[in-house]
Amino acid sequence: MLGFRTRRPPPFGGVHESDDKDIQVHRPDEDSRGNLWAEGRLLLRDLIFALMVAALVIVFIVQPVKVEGTSMLPRLHDGERIFVNKLIYYDEYRWAPKIERGDIVVFWYPEDPSKSYIKRVIGLPGETVEVREGVVFINGLPLEENYLDPKENLSTRSAPPVVVKLNYYFVMGDNRDNSSDSRIWGLVPKKYIYGKALFRYWPPSAASVIHHEDLSPGPPAKSHLPIKTTPTPEFLE
Repeated sequence: MLGFRTRRPPPFGGVHESDDKDIQVHRPDEDSRGNLWAEGRLLLRDLIFALMVAALVIVFIVQPVKVEGTSMLPRLHDGERIFVNKLIYYDEYRWAPKIERGDIVVFWYPEDPSKSYIKRVIGLPGETVEVREGVVFINGLPLEENYLDPKENLSTRSAPPVVVKLNYYFVMGDNRDNSSDSRIWGLVPKKYIYGKALFRYWPPSAASVIHHEDLSPGPPAKSHLPIKTTPTPEFLE
């Protein structure tokens, strides 16, 4: 102001940073900016890696699917969202899951592959499936389907025997009175099945694992045994 220059003192008292090469100079502002940029790069790297893993999982392992319709009541409701397991594509390998009777599967509709259906596997390749007065028979033995809601299965309609071909499946909805399935349009090719129901994630209040139903044909129930008025030798053995 008065023409005098004021000399700023060295930052380290009487010692200038250039006087000693061993002096370490710390500049907090520059360090913080460098650390922020480094952390940002690490965060971006982790985000890209996470997205790549998620994409691989969706492409090869699981896929989100929306349930449309009421054919799978009471297990699945219209509008629910589930994850399906896509590893069944690789069932020729030992480690991959297999399609079993009782599984709920998602597949391309055989008569119009642009549409997807969700049903339960009932008949496996090589088996004979028949419906007698509303009861499903596998190779002549009835299935005990305790998961069915009697209110949704009042019909006593019958369907002729169907032999399930190799690499095909016989599927049915759990809501038998309101389900378009193999009883109407036939078998589902294995190549059309692209997922097995795994987990329900929406709505959150109903989030749960979709359990496999262990279905195996049993001996004919009493109501299905033939009525004999005169004993025959075969019943005396």
